[in-house]
Order: sequence, then C-alpha cells, then structure tokens
Amino acid sequence: MAPQKSAAKKGGKKKTYSKFKVGQHVVYPAHGVGHVTGIEQEVIAGFDIEVYVVLFEQDKMTLRVPTAKAGTSGMRPLSNENVLKDAFTTLKGRARIKRTMWSRRAQEYEAKINSGDLILVSEVVRDLHRGETQPEQSYSERQLYECALDRMVREVAAINKADRGVALDEVLETLTRARTRQAAKAAKEAEAESENDNADGKDEAAA
Repeated sequence: MAPQKSAAKKGGKKKTYSKFKVGQHVVYPAHGVGHVTGIEQEVIAGFDIEVYVVLFEQDKMTLRVPTAKAGTSGMRPLSNENVLKDAFTTLKGRARIKRTMWSRRAQEYEAKINSGDLILVSEVVRDLHRGETQPEQSYSERQLYECALDRMVREVAAINKADRGVALDEVLETLTRARTRQAAKAAKEAEAESENDNADGKDEAAA
C-alpha cells in the first residue's frame, strides 16, 4: 500500500480545476456575488486540496471552495449580456402569483433565490414587487423580496461594473415602468369592456 504522503502528492499540486481567476467576480448560490481573493492549498485528511478563497463583502464572510467541487457546488461566473437582458425582460412581465398557501410559495421563492440563477431571482423580484398603489407586503414577503432584489442588484452592478445604487435604480425603474404600462393597459381594457357592455344594453333596450 502506497504511503499517505504519496497520495497527498498525487492528489494535490494540480491546477486542473482552476477555471476562476484571482480578482474575478463569481456567484455562489447560497450567498450571491463574491470575488475570488486567492487560490490556496489546504491539507485535509492528509491530502493537499486546492481551494478558491471567495470573499462576500456584503456579508463580511469568506468561503473556501475546493476547486474540484466548484462546479457541483453551483459556483459560476457572472451572467453574460444575453442572460442579463433576459432578466430585465422578466422584470417587465406580469407578476405570476400562484393560488397556493404562502408557506408553499415562500419555499419556492427561497429555492429560486438560492439557485444562483439570475433569471429565477428576477422572477422573485418581479412577483414580490409592490407599487405605491398596491397592498403592503407582509414581513416574510418583504424579507424574501429584499433578499432577491439584493442578489439581482449586486450581480447587475458587477456585470456592468457600476455602483450598487446605480444598478438598484435601473432595476426599480424597470419595474415601475412595467407596472405603469400594465396598469394603463388594464384601465384601457376595462374602459373598452364597459363601453361594449353599454352598447349591448342599448341594443337590448331597442329590441
């Protein structure tokens, strides 16, 4: 049987899995946007393991992710321009609220947030956003909304190399414009339906 030292030598020192670079922004599903501050070697159970050192400034937390398991952990690069565009298109859509118990929906929203998928996160932002004329959110709704909004805004800021405040304004403005258009369309449709009902009433009276 080969000595443990040989196994350590065989298992470590390889850079095969290192696809992220120091200084690169990444997204880790459970924590959102962070950046790689280093690639280090750690000895675990006698084996040299290469790890990414990822700093999440918003949480003041550092995570060590084995480079060989970065893919299976869901860690990924920032979304590309096409995904970013699709995320904003998602924000412009109508909110889709399922007719299920809040506890079930909350679990689904949380799963989307922790998926690390920008499109799914944008769906949560869209569905839980409330305009000034809409009913206020419950405490749990507000928490999930703010978490999803923060995740999305930080990735948008990192992609565009912009300040978080600028990214936040862009997201909120997109939501506000979409809701305004939807409200205007709904009002127009209601007015047209009312006119049709009145016309039908007059026809029946004439008959």
